[in-house]
Amino acid sequence: MADEMKFTDDELKSLQELQEKYQTKQAELGQLAVQTMLQTQRMEALEVRKQEVEQEYINVQQEEKDLVATLNEKYGPGQLDPQTGVFTPVTPNT
Repeated sequence: MADEMKFTDDELKSLQELQEKYQTKQAELGQLAVQTMLQTQRMEALEVRKQEVEQEYINVQQEEKDLVATLNEKYGPGQLDPQTGVFTPVTPNT
């Protein structure tokens, strides 16, 4: 049977420091994983909101088209000065 040997205090201290370093790095990796997860969630939420706003923009474009069609039907083609509200009809070429 082999004789037991005892590590020196410096060797035990080095082993303990190494173990502490591993624990610190594992905790840091865990924190980074959580931060990455939270960042991914924020990016997904931004993408969803972006898609909503894009659809809202398309809806506004459709509202504009509908309004222009209604006004053209009522007043005929022409130019509107949005500052004054004055509409100038376009006269057809004869």
